Amino acid sequence: MATSSRSGGGSSGGSGRTRVGRYELGRTLGEGSFAKVKFARNVETNENVAIKILDKEKVLKHKMIGQIKREISTMKLIRHPNVIRMYEVMASKTKIYIVMEFVTGGELFDKIVTKGRLKEDEARKYFQQLINAVDYCHSRGIYHRDLKPENLLLDANGVLKVSDFGLSALPQQVREDGLLHTTCGTPNYVAPEVINNKGYDGAMADLWSCGVILFVLMAGYLPFEESNLMALYKKIFKAEFSCPPWFSSSAKKLIKKILDPNPSTRITIAEVLENDWFKKGYQPPVFQQEDVSLDDINAIFNESTDSPYLVVERREERSTTPVTMNAFELISKSQGLDLGSLFEKQMGLVKRETRFTSKCPANEIISKIEQAALPLGFDVKKNNYKLKLHGEKTGRKGHLSIATEIFEVAPSLHMVELRKAGGDTLEFHMVMKLRFMPIEIARYPKCAVVEKQDL
Repeated sequence: MATSSRSGGGSSGGSGRTRVGRYELGRTLGEGSFAKVKFARNVETNENVAIKILDKEKVLKHKMIGQIKREISTMKLIRHPNVIRMYEVMASKTKIYIVMEFVTGGELFDKIVTKGRLKEDEARKYFQQLINAVDYCHSRGIYHRDLKPENLLLDANGVLKVSDFGLSALPQQVREDGLLHTTCGTPNYVAPEVINNKGYDGAMADLWSCGVILFVLMAGYLPFEESNLMALYKKIFKAEFSCPPWFSSSAKKLIKKILDPNPSTRITIAEVLENDWFKKGYQPPVFQQEDVSLDDINAIFNESTDSPYLVVERREERSTTPVTMNAFELISKSQGLDLGSLFEKQMGLVKRETRFTSKCPANEIISKIEQAALPLGFDVKKNNYKLKLHGEKTGRKGHLSIATEIFEVAPSLHMVELRKAGGDTLEFHMVMKLRFMPIEIARYPKCAVVEKQDL
C-alpha cells in the first residue's frame, strides 16, 4: 500500500511527476496569487510534507522579497507543537520551495462548518492551544496579524496548528514608537486599532483576533458581521456585539475583556493565562527549545551554482493520461486518515473545494466541464488533465477562479476535484450548487457520478 508504481517517477499510463531535490511533488493543496502549496513525499523517508512554491519572477516584480524573507524567517524561528513546522528551504533558478509539516485533520474552519458551534469545553481546548502558540510567537517577537479559523489546522489527533505567517511581523518592523503601522488581516477578525491606521501593538491585535475566534467557536457565527464594510468597521470600533445565551457567564466575561476596543485597557495574554475559565483543564505545551540561525535566508535568492540551496526541478514526460493517485495522496485527501469520509455525501456546506467520482472517460469529463463553464462566463485554460476556469465578472473578492484536476483512482474510475483558486467562497459555492459540473456530468448518458463531497 505504501506506494504505487508512480513512486519511482513514472507510471504505466505514461503520466509523470516532478522531483525537486529529494521530494516528489503531487497534487495541489491550495493556491493564491503568488504561490501554490503542493502535497509532496520525501522519497528517502516516505514522509508526507506540504511544499509552498513561490515564483521568483512574481516575487521580484511585486517587490515581495522582504515579505517572503520575513515569512521564512518567522517559520524558522518557531518550534512549537501548536505551530506548523518548516523543515527546509530550497530554490531553483525560477522558484522558491518552502518544505513544511503536512497535517491531515483539515481546517478548524471546516469543523465549525460541518458541526456548527462547538461545546464550551471543546472550544476552550482549542482556544488554550491557540493562546499557547500565540504567546510563544510573541515571546520571540513575532506577530501573526491574520489569525482566523481558516489559518488554524488540525492534525490527525485533533491538535491545533497555527499556519500561514505571510502577514506576520518581526521585531525590526516595529518603529521607534514601539508600534506596527501596516494595516492587514481579515476585516471580521481585525482589531479596531489596526483599522485606525495610527499604529498598534501587534500582541494586543493578535489577542483581539483570538477573542473573535473563541466567539466563533462557541457561537457558530461571527460577533461582527455586516455586508457593508464601513458598517462592519463601526461595529468593531464600538465592540458592538452580544453573546448568545448558551455562553457561560465566565466565558462571556473573558470574551468581553478580550474584545475591548481600547487596547490600553484590554486584557493581556498573561492575564488570560491566569483566568479561571481559561485554566480549566489546561495543559501547558511541551516542546524543545532550539537555536535557529537566519544567516542562510538570503541564500535562496542566490543563483550561484555552488549554493547548497539550489536544486534542479526534474520534470517527467508529458502526461497522456490523468495522474494516477497513489495511496499516500488518497489518504491525505481524507481528514484524520479516515477513508470512509473521502466520498461521503455532504450537501450544502460552504467550503472551498468540491470533488466527485465518475466512471466517465477523462476526455469526456473535460469536455462536459468546458461545456458547463463557458455559458457561465468562465475563460477555460487546459493543461493535460488540469483546467483553470477564470470568471469574467468581478465578484465580492475579485474574479472567481476555479482550479480543476482529474485523477485516476482505478482504471474505470476517476475523481474530479474542483478547488477555489481565487475570489469569494460563497460565490464558488453557489456556482457549484446551482448548475455546475456535478449536475451537468450526471446528465451525460455515459457518465455515472458515484457520489459528491463538498469540502
